[in-house]
Amino acid sequence: MTSQRGLGVAVIGTGKMGADHVRRLQEVVSGARVTAVVDIEADRAKSLADGIDGCTAYTEPAAALAAQDVDAVLIASPGPAHEAALIEALGRDLPVLCEKPMTPDTDSALRVLEAEQRLGRRRVQVGFMRRYDTDYAKLKRLLDSGELGRALMLHQRHRNLDMPPGFTDEMLISSSVSHEVDATRWLLGQEITAVTVHKPTPTSHAPTGMNDPQLILFETASGALVDVEIFGHCGYGYQVQAEAVCERGTVRIGDEPGPRVSAAGRWGGHIPADYIERFEDAYDREVQAWVDATRRGETTGPSTWDGYAASAVCEAGVLSQREGGRVEVGMVERPRFYE
Repeated sequence: MTSQRGLGVAVIGTGKMGADHVRRLQEVVSGARVTAVVDIEADRAKSLADGIDGCTAYTEPAAALAAQDVDAVLIASPGPAHEAALIEALGRDLPVLCEKPMTPDTDSALRVLEAEQRLGRRRVQVGFMRRYDTDYAKLKRLLDSGELGRALMLHQRHRNLDMPPGFTDEMLISSSVSHEVDATRWLLGQEITAVTVHKPTPTSHAPTGMNDPQLILFETASGALVDVEIFGHCGYGYQVQAEAVCERGTVRIGDEPGPRVSAAGRWGGHIPADYIERFEDAYDREVQAWVDATRRGETTGPSTWDGYAASAVCEAGVLSQREGGRVEVGMVERPRFYE
């Protein structure tokens, strides 16, 4: 049970994203506190835990989730480690906020789906934070209103200053374009049925062997077309933009995240350095919504089904990336549990 001191949260993974969530839970979000941090690097976990009153460092997720002061789990470890942590949390009936990708492939995603259904109630929220971004939320409301008619096309751009060492072609799809996969499904309210990946001449700033940038084309169940530009090494900052082309007009977001200044014969503005800066408010709202819902005994936001669907589309995208051509997305029938 949640103590009077707030929801006790175990954060699994204390890298860049995990450490930022620890800060968020301690300093920004109300109604929660970090009672455990988990990382395979014991010194990193201990260093973080030592700065938080009542927080314990662990190197194994199972040990942390068994602690009496842990009421909920935030998973921010690398994607391949998510399945084991999710299954452990579901086995203990603990609510979870899991960063994307929920799991790196459909087989593991299906195992998580099955475990949650055996439990008999939703316990997992997947961290597609763009649903909590102000601009994306406005775009969603406008499309849902029908004011502009049906959405016929969706243009999306996802540009990074650079990518961390070891980032691969496959990860451009599974770790980056997965956000556009969920945004497409959420904004348009339909599944993606096919994926085609195109690879132009790579930038000279890309690591040897990486095809960067790439252009991905999604086809949806209603026949809408969606293109995604993923550019991992644009060299000037972090940009995420989207434009919906509808029957009676267009709507575009993401052009100017901050104030535009005109002075001294020039005009311009600030470009964020990375996703943590660009989507800071969205992350704050996402985690606060998760904490509030958990304290009410509910699970809201992107579901395990959304995590599975994103894995299925990314799996098709990676196959197109490797072999070329159009690849249809294979998915199981959506369980009534997630309707």
